[in-house]
Amino acid sequence: MKTISPNILIVDDEPDIIELLELTLARMGMEVASAKCINDAKQLLQRGQFQLCLTDMRLPDGEGLDLVKYIAQKCADLPVAVITAHGTAENAVAALKAGAFDYLPKPVSLKQLRELVKSALSLPPMRTGILSPAESNHKTLLGESPPMRQLRATIEKLSRSQASVYISGESGSGKELAARMIHERSARHAKPFVAVNCGAIPENLMESEFFGYKKGAFTGADKDHDGFFLTADGGTLFLDEVADLPLTMQVKLLRVIQEKQVRRIGEAQEKNIDVRIISATHKNLAQCVEYNQFRQDLYYRLNVIELNMPALRTMKDDIPLIANAVMAKLCKESARSVCNFKQEALDVLRNYDFPGNVRELENILERTLALCSDTEIGVDELQLTAKVKETTQTIAPDDPQQPVQFAEKVWPVMIDSNLPLQDYLDKLERDSIVKALMDNKYNRTKAAKILGVTVRSLRYRMERLGLNE
Repeated sequence: MKTISPNILIVDDEPDIIELLELTLARMGMEVASAKCINDAKQLLQRGQFQLCLTDMRLPDGEGLDLVKYIAQKCADLPVAVITAHGTAENAVAALKAGAFDYLPKPVSLKQLRELVKSALSLPPMRTGILSPAESNHKTLLGESPPMRQLRATIEKLSRSQASVYISGESGSGKELAARMIHERSARHAKPFVAVNCGAIPENLMESEFFGYKKGAFTGADKDHDGFFLTADGGTLFLDEVADLPLTMQVKLLRVIQEKQVRRIGEAQEKNIDVRIISATHKNLAQCVEYNQFRQDLYYRLNVIELNMPALRTMKDDIPLIANAVMAKLCKESARSVCNFKQEALDVLRNYDFPGNVRELENILERTLALCSDTEIGVDELQLTAKVKETTQTIAPDDPQQPVQFAEKVWPVMIDSNLPLQDYLDKLERDSIVKALMDNKYNRTKAAKILGVTVRSLRYRMERLGLNE
């Protein structure tokens, strides 16, 4: 059976570039059509089907970005790559933000061209419309509210790009799930997805964990170790809680991203890597830059395109659907008959604010299932009526001189008028830290996450308050 060759559209007004691209693509078994301006390209797009478009940034009748935007509107399933003069960073970023799959700097490297073409042609088809039951059973963002539909549509577009993505949103809103969806729908879906919690790695181990090491590089290095970057080569590296990276590590991370090379500890040679970076944090990263807690140059490298995760309280109509899906999963995992919610229980869930978002919903339902012996779940089984509405203080992110940001439930307290203000605040902070440690069996990493601070900041606060004893 004869294989149909992919069709590639080249848009450039330089005959030498067109000839070079045509020869290279023909040797790869591609069918090639060319246009010298935007209008000619639009006519070819209207008449035929293409699997990839390569366009120059400067064209006689307009900018290559105009063609990128046209394709994004009219041929959303068609990946388009932009050829930029002299590797201009601003043009490349603008192209990616406009919806380009990737970019090629001039002079065009034939190796990069071949890799780009293979990657673009391996993109899975776009998914549109309402999720089918089969798709809903997989790990995906459920819901049919306008914010959730818009979020899934944006994820589809981002998955058809190689741009770095920064995911912002509250804790528990599904940032890692969104990152996995971008990866699984991208041309990198067959390659590794490596998720890293930057706040959970001790500072003295960061370099070896990220970049790897050779056997014998230091005491205890009894075998070669590939770090996160080499493990994720060809795929996606997800940096969760990226705002928790210390400044010294941010410098090293920036260089690896810029040079696309990594050197293991104890090794003389650098290795080329091809990794897409997706980062996330519940903090305001722009504010971290303002407070000199995060490097501005790294911020712009990571935040090429921003994806904001909506809070669960903004999608109240989706809560019953999500709750039923979570409960069905929990019942299956515990080998129990499927439990159903009474209508009044769904109403209570819909009216609750969920400061911890979907993670809190999962926690509530897991507890409910453990305590409920019936298959019908009512208001009493949820135990939501006694919950106190959460309040949150806005402070400079992770500033160790500030009081703890109370990210969990704040219970009513009586102010002791006999205590000076600072002593009273210290008492509140001490009690909050002790409670978080006790609730998490003295696991400092988990306690720090509950309190909304880094482990390093928690250690500082415990030392200041005399809690290390």
